[in-house]
Amino acid sequence: MKRIKKYIFVAGGVMSGIGKGIAVASIGRILKSYGFKVTAVKIDPYINIDAGTMNPIEHGEVFVTGDGDECDQDIGNYERFLDQDLTKVNYMTTGRVYLSVIEKERKLGYKGKCVEVVPHIPQEVIRRIEKARQAHKAEIVLIEIGGTVGEYQNLLFLEAARMLKIKYSNDVLFILVSHLPVPPMIGEMKTKPTQYAVRTLNSAGIQPDIILARSTRILDEPRKEKISTFCNLKKEDIISAPDVKSIYEIPVNFEKDNLGRKILRKLNLKKRNKDLKEWRKLVEIIKRSGKEKIEIGIVGKYFRSGKFVLKDSYISVIEAIKQASWANNLEPEITWVDSTDFEKDKSKLFSLSKLGGIVVPGGFGYRGIEGKILAIKYARENKIPFLGLCYGMQLATIELARDILKLKKANSTEIDSKTKYPVIDLIPSQKAILRKKKYGSTMRLGNWDCLIKPETLSYQAYLKANWRRIEKKSREGLLVKERHRHRYEFNNNFKNIFLENGLVIAGFNPQENLVEIIELKDHPFFVGVQFHPEFLSRPLSPHPLFLEFVKKSYQYTNNR
Repeated sequence: MKRIKKYIFVAGGVMSGIGKGIAVASIGRILKSYGFKVTAVKIDPYINIDAGTMNPIEHGEVFVTGDGDECDQDIGNYERFLDQDLTKVNYMTTGRVYLSVIEKERKLGYKGKCVEVVPHIPQEVIRRIEKARQAHKAEIVLIEIGGTVGEYQNLLFLEAARMLKIKYSNDVLFILVSHLPVPPMIGEMKTKPTQYAVRTLNSAGIQPDIILARSTRILDEPRKEKISTFCNLKKEDIISAPDVKSIYEIPVNFEKDNLGRKILRKLNLKKRNKDLKEWRKLVEIIKRSGKEKIEIGIVGKYFRSGKFVLKDSYISVIEAIKQASWANNLEPEITWVDSTDFEKDKSKLFSLSKLGGIVVPGGFGYRGIEGKILAIKYARENKIPFLGLCYGMQLATIELARDILKLKKANSTEIDSKTKYPVIDLIPSQKAILRKKKYGSTMRLGNWDCLIKPETLSYQAYLKANWRRIEKKSREGLLVKERHRHRYEFNNNFKNIFLENGLVIAGFNPQENLVEIIELKDHPFFVGVQFHPEFLSRPLSPHPLFLEFVKKSYQYTNNR
């Protein structure tokens, strides 16, 4: 039987941030539901080798794959929608591509040829796309080109797409995701920006096969007619993509316009005996979940940019909370809490009392950490369910050391290198790395074993959820793999004094004896994890710790 090899490129017109990644993820979900093996690749135009050194306020969340790649948040969207783990082969940047070409040239890989930007850079892009296809045994590869078609940085990626189209004419499809604004002062949807985007794409030698028309409203017939006329497409190939309440509705919405069947027809493929039944059921659950609400506060520092709130910094945390809430038949209401506000005025801590639960997510550096510590103390003393993620777990350790153990100046050496009580510290291997000033891809990254002890809250949470990622159950506990992205660790020199004062070490890494989960007794839910459970939470299988956290938050709200 002839092996299927199809490629779908998705590019953006007009502006970034309008949902290319969600469109790719949704199309991938549809094609997977048709029975095809699918994978997705993200191309970022940055010179950075990966996303690990980028500021979350500028770039959004840094997502980490199981094999430890620090990449764009869209890889997280792909994993959630496709419900499959991706790897470093699914992500590339301009810097990563150029570095590969230069390293190959240095090793005489081009056999003395003059190495040029064209064709060698686009050829390396194509090689990487092929590598991703082979690694996942995919029949269809979706490739998202970051940014917009008009950006200079994307010319080489568009050239790679054009070259692949020449090589596999009937096996390559181009989709343009373009914004159709509705200016309030005019009140009419405008198509001209999309027309310019298509012309820009045409100038790179590419004609889109399908346009996804992103807007606040449903695309009407006059607008479809105009886009069809000026962009050289049939009206049926212009798909309306209005704003929706939940991103998980998008595959279902696309199927209302038969997007999946149109893609298969253009790629000369036939649908297999599967459908979106499971996904449609999820969407119905989401729509029914609005009867009772649960308010969760995220205490962070990476979401304020001038007068705007940037939710992308914590996108996986947000989605994990939503998924767990829907699974508990609840409608989540997320409140953004800037930790620096508490440092300026402690009386503002009282605002936390109205929340059902408090999440302190990951982060780096000293800014806002004292405010986070104050919030953690408030949650502990007032019995508000608390979930600390990565840095949140470390700050909970510091708070307990200062208030319960009376180690008044306890700290992390990340914040105070000369602290008398370094309850959070670097392990020796990380100290050696930092001395060499190597910051990129040098943290504890990707999947690490965690052994969860019996008779702990976390153990029960994983069991109740029937978590499919439990690798082994024994007398010692449950063995799972969780994803990490951090450099500092719980300092085992202080372990005994913590245990003597009520701290529960619920989970640890058996290979390196590193603390992974801490809990408190006599509290409805006080859990800190060194890993990032949000990276493994999926809409069809929410993470056990988020499920239990939301459940306890709802109980706390009702009993308050």
